[in-house]
Amino acid sequence: MRQKSIFLGCVALTCLNLLAACTQSVPRMHQVDEVATHLVGVMDTSAQAAANSKAPNVRMTTCQVTVKSEDGKLDSPDSIFLYQEQALQKKLAKPYRQRFLRISQSDMTVESRSFKPPSPADLVGLCNRPEPQRVVSSSEIGNPICSVFLAPEGDRYIGQTQATGCPTNYRGAVKITNRIILHSEGMDTTDRGFDERGNQLWGATDSTYQFRWVD
Repeated sequence: MRQKSIFLGCVALTCLNLLAACTQSVPRMHQVDEVATHLVGVMDTSAQAAANSKAPNVRMTTCQVTVKSEDGKLDSPDSIFLYQEQALQKKLAKPYRQRFLRISQSDMTVESRSFKPPSPADLVGLCNRPEPQRVVSSSEIGNPICSVFLAPEGDRYIGQTQATGCPTNYRGAVKITNRIILHSEGMDTTDRGFDERGNQLWGATDSTYQFRWVD
């Protein structure tokens, strides 16, 4: 509907204004591409773990996938879908978190919406497959569980979950919150879980989780 409105508005403008108005959506789609580029690849927290023995040594692997609906058509063609695994460095074959991410425009921000797959064991190592083979159905990505809204600030993207957090049932927590900074060296996250009384049960305390690109 938004694209249709922009088109109808463009028709009514002069040729000069037509060009200016119809190109306004380009930078916004570019933001979706930039966020996806910031995420795709392999990062880990090995440098942070080496400096702090209490910090976990985690590897995060992210790749782009194609999602098709049951009728074979591309699902959400204006979005970019990613698959992401997080695993301890000593247990890379057994990731403790697997998610699909849908990166799309949301008003003046970029929304990274996460989905929990119903059959995660079938997806382990998905990013090791050639890109043409990284095709999943819309039923395989599962149900949406949380969104992070990111906005550009200089050469970085900074965002967080909604103010009320996102529901969860992980390690005794009923709500999670997260703040993310995407930058040239990787990503900093502040992932926290809270019980029903608002007490923090796990996650970042006085520092962020510092994921850095693996060469």
